Amino acid sequence: MAVIAKIEVQKRNKSRYNIFLSTGQSVEYALSVDEDLLIKHRLTKGLEINEETLIQLIDEDEKKKAYHLAINYLSYRIRSVQEMKQYLEKKEKEPRHIREVLDELLKQGLLNDEEFAKAFIRSKQLTLMKGPLKLKQELKQKGIADETIEAAIALFSEEEQKKKVLTWLEKQQSRRSSKISSKAFKDKLSNQLLSKGYSQRVIIEAFSKLDFEEEDTEEWDAICFQGDKVRKKLEGKYTGWEYEQRLKQQLYRKGFPLELIDQYIEEGES
Repeated sequence: MAVIAKIEVQKRNKSRYNIFLSTGQSVEYALSVDEDLLIKHRLTKGLEINEETLIQLIDEDEKKKAYHLAINYLSYRIRSVQEMKQYLEKKEKEPRHIREVLDELLKQGLLNDEEFAKAFIRSKQLTLMKGPLKLKQELKQKGIADETIEAAIALFSEEEQKKKVLTWLEKQQSRRSSKISSKAFKDKLSNQLLSKGYSQRVIIEAFSKLDFEEEDTEEWDAICFQGDKVRKKLEGKYTGWEYEQRLKQQLYRKGFPLELIDQYIEEGES
């Protein structure tokens, strides 16, 4: 049986205490405990402690450390249950302690996947150009259940999506290169929006509301640039009718209308 010989508050953490035990011959450091445990177990100088109690104290303190880690992790932003579980696992906490801490945080309302999903959607709506499909994927990766994801995504209505896409498209108009066709530019923007997680329907409807200026001079400059590049690749390999058909096909694939392609070819022949 050991006796508590001394209790000292830690210099760097005033809420933790170092416990020193005496076995009759010497006084040695035994463990440190959180202030809550010190009070709960009424640890005072002269108290006798057996091995079973010592093991219990160490176990409870390890759980308390895991809890404090979790609270600190939550201080930066709201977390999903899976995020918290993975964080505590990374910190090499006991699986049993992790389960107990998660249960405690859930009971306290400090962990709530429904609130997390809603906050996640609201935050991304304001700060990033991400569509619902991308947001669903990210929430899934954070361990959120499908029904919870669907309920949160409902906050991002289709009308709001269209407005966001339309605003983004309006900003992109001034960035069009004079080296590609209007159609190719629109296709490029559509593909970018698809990769950001917006549906084809939302993208098409947003485009329909956009007054997409198509300057004839820009389109002509673009076909001249692309056409000259294609000509260099074809010259020396093809002639006559086959040369002209291949030129038309490649320019058509680049998004130019047939009438403009014919005009370009006629201009080149004159």
